[in-house]
Amino acid sequence: MYYIVYGIFYLLSLLPFWVLHLFSDFAYCIIYYGVGYRKDVVMKNLLQAFPDKTNQERVRLAKAFYHNFTDNFIETIKLISASPAFLKKHFTGDFSLCDQLYESGRKCQLLVGHNFNWEMAMLRMPLDIRHKFLVVYLKLSSPLFERLIYKIRTRNGAVMLPATEMKQAIAPHLSSQYMLVLGADQNPGSPRSSYWLNFFGKLTPFVSGPEKASRKDNIPILFCKFLKKKRGYYEIVFEMGAENPASLPEGEITKRYVQFLQQFITEHPEMWLWSHRRWKWEWKEEFGNLVQ
Repeated sequence: MYYIVYGIFYLLSLLPFWVLHLFSDFAYCIIYYGVGYRKDVVMKNLLQAFPDKTNQERVRLAKAFYHNFTDNFIETIKLISASPAFLKKHFTGDFSLCDQLYESGRKCQLLVGHNFNWEMAMLRMPLDIRHKFLVVYLKLSSPLFERLIYKIRTRNGAVMLPATEMKQAIAPHLSSQYMLVLGADQNPGSPRSSYWLNFFGKLTPFVSGPEKASRKDNIPILFCKFLKKKRGYYEIVFEMGAENPASLPEGEITKRYVQFLQQFITEHPEMWLWSHRRWKWEWKEEFGNLVQ
């Protein structure tokens, strides 16, 4: 079954981008107007983040989000056969900060968000990143699509590390000069071991693992965001989050990341994954770890 599905998607990947975007337009109509996939979650999240906007403005943001949402996944089909030249044309960026860290002999962590199009970014970045490119990810529940997505994501040299087996998965790479990519905006599994910060006017938990690991070994932290220049064309922007994390007080790196993330979302709200139940936890005094 896998080879049949892979063959179908491979043939689809040979279609021009503009044809695939027609499929995306159709999928948008089905998901937004037909199925209404997580529309209640999206509108609730947008109300939390932008209470000062009118309902009509939030509906427009929701529609823009769903367009990017379907583009993100339809464009992933193209990645099955996309050449390095295609990726460099459609996803540009300045990699000098990464080069500086590599030339100084240092490892680094790259904190990203659920920012469209993250799938294309995972194939594009290894073409210019000189570090060993390690990506922490959550396995899909479908073995068939897990195998397909894994094949796509590793085409250009990315090494995928399952989040549920992180300690064992990263062990063979600890002695190498790597860049560890982490989605740092996801909802933590446990609110008790998280850092809690004000995020769009509400106390929100953020995973503490990335900061703790970087402070322990003084591994520099980079933040990055993906900007959509036009349909099918993106730009990656890097920012130094902390060059010497060990010198910073606990919680400071996560605070900087949350500020970076909130500013990006405020400027480009249509580019973030609003269908994620990001505010499902409520802070309790017993949790502690409140970062001011």
